[in-house]
Amino acid sequence: MDILIQISEYLQQGDDEEVFKLTKKAIKLNLNPKDILDNSLIAGMNIIGEQFKKHEIFLPDVLMAAKAMYAGLDQLKPLLASKGISGLGKVVIGTVQGDLHDIGKNLVGIMLKGAGFDVIDLGKDVPAEKFVETAKRENAKLIGMSALLTTTMQTMKQVIEILKEENSEIKTIIGGAPVSKEFANEIGADAYAYDAANTVECVKKIM
Repeated sequence: MDILIQISEYLQQGDDEEVFKLTKKAIKLNLNPKDILDNSLIAGMNIIGEQFKKHEIFLPDVLMAAKAMYAGLDQLKPLLASKGISGLGKVVIGTVQGDLHDIGKNLVGIMLKGAGFDVIDLGKDVPAEKFVETAKRENAKLIGMSALLTTTMQTMKQVIEILKEENSEIKTIIGGAPVSKEFANEIGADAYAYDAANTVECVKKIM
């Protein structure tokens, strides 16, 4: 069996040790790092994302697959960097100021990394200015914001207002339990995502 297919299958099973071993082997065989990334790690995570979306697997399965993905990704990163290969673009994500819920946001980060994006996770309780400053400094094309409390959703609006004032090209996507498509339209966000798998689809469209 093709080693890249094997890596993808072990990733889907959440077997980080096998993914580590086989990625190492693939590198030794002089396979192109970008091919290993695209055709094994990202391919495997795409399948996981689809299964999660259809409720065929659950959160623990996604986290196990993500752990396996990182086992391979950590070995590829230096090789990709030395060849000047960047992913699909940088995304800054975080839970907005006043909000300490981050399970959904963490899952979004995993799924975006799995899809090949370079993710800068600011964590939780992130002020509006920090989202914008980080995105500008890191040359990110997109800011993703999450909230679980209705009282913290206004930070999302502040971020968008700052970007508008600066005539910034940076796009925004928002999500979280109390957030809706209507609210996204109202504050001028570029997209609204209802779950982690949907976030990846939206981000691909925006970028």
